[in-house]
Amino acid sequence: MVGSHVRRFAGRGTACALVLGLTACGSSSSSQEDGVVTVSVNGLPPETQAIDRQNFEDDIAAFEAAHPDIRIDAREGLMDPETFTAKLAGGQLEDVFYVYFTDPAGLIERGQAADITDYLDEFPELADVRPELRDVFRDDEGRAYGLPTGNYSMGLLYNRELFREAGLDPDQPPETWDEVRTAAREISALGEDIVGFADYSKNNQGGWHLTAWIYSMGGQVAERDGDGWRAAFDDEAGRAALEALHAMRWEDDSMGTRQLLEIADVQRMMGSGQLGMYLAGPDNIPTIVKQFEREYDEFGLAAMPGEATLGGGDGFMVNPDASPEEIRAGLTWVRWKYLNPEREEEVTRNAVEAGIPVGLPQPNLWQGESQRIVDAIHEEYANVPLENYQPFLDRADEVEVLVEPPNAQQIYTVLDGVMQAVLTEENADLDRLLSDAADRVDDILATVR
Repeated sequence: MVGSHVRRFAGRGTACALVLGLTACGSSSSSQEDGVVTVSVNGLPPETQAIDRQNFEDDIAAFEAAHPDIRIDAREGLMDPETFTAKLAGGQLEDVFYVYFTDPAGLIERGQAADITDYLDEFPELADVRPELRDVFRDDEGRAYGLPTGNYSMGLLYNRELFREAGLDPDQPPETWDEVRTAAREISALGEDIVGFADYSKNNQGGWHLTAWIYSMGGQVAERDGDGWRAAFDDEAGRAALEALHAMRWEDDSMGTRQLLEIADVQRMMGSGQLGMYLAGPDNIPTIVKQFEREYDEFGLAAMPGEATLGGGDGFMVNPDASPEEIRAGLTWVRWKYLNPEREEEVTRNAVEAGIPVGLPQPNLWQGESQRIVDAIHEEYANVPLENYQPFLDRADEVEVLVEPPNAQQIYTVLDGVMQAVLTEENADLDRLLSDAADRVDDILATVR
């Protein structure tokens, strides 16, 4: 939700473009002339992001030079659920369009994406993409409707120096919530200005993190109920999450007295050296280092305590009205630009020259030989301390990654109130909080199919 995976609805590109001398609108811009297929794609950075836009345009030029039978009609904008259906119905949807991991299931169910299964045999390299990521784009019968191009999952970000000062081993961070609680007490004991553990509780970020807590306890926030959905957190896992938060806040006093925090507050605490731990994805580390003039070796990243975590990502799907030639051309573009270990060294070298961190543990898209290739390149060019993130990687296969529930933002608004009550009311009725919130979430999910 926050960080590199935030939904950012960039300005839309022009509705019509002149392609190969033909006036074209929406997906109809794709055409074939003299054996050349033009395919429209979105994801072009806006002009306000000059460097990113230039890099994107340079990639188009390189791709077209290597694939003279394909032309790319690139447009600004990402996935906007509020306008998607209208764009599709009006012929304005690009042939290849960007989605978040929360989108494919609904699009597949409504027939709003093309089945690409029979084309994937032409791209054998994609077999090395992690199967759990590919599954996000599959239906119940295993048919494929898209490709993942990025992923993240939440872990435990911590201050290695505060761990040392508290007598804790920064190379052996907590793996369970009991261990988190113990470490938070030890860190908080370092001084009045030091907080052992912090968490969000407003602007939907509290609900986002509470979802991760519930997942880690073995629970779900929403589950299928016949043809619909229902709230699923008014159970043992939900209570365990609230009890752990309540204990750290009120029994241990390891979360500090200042509450109603959001991501900027917590990052500021970590950046000032006053916070021991908080839940975050790897992308938080460069943000803290850059904004607060810290060093990468000050921070470590562990896997989410417990058995599961909240994760997400993005990818591309294909317009259901696309022709076979357009589908094939679109997949060729996605594979070349986003899923191409053969370009990894060039991309990585350019990132290092631009001062972009190389060596963070995500995105993590590959397995098998492709993963070995990518890992070797990242190790060669790494400009961050890889060993500080090894605890995150060591437990990666043990911690299941679950995506956000349907209507996530509306649900997070409700769960914000739960987090706020637990962290600001010592006598909060945890059972009542869960029950009332579940009733409200059931209403939110009533329209989801």
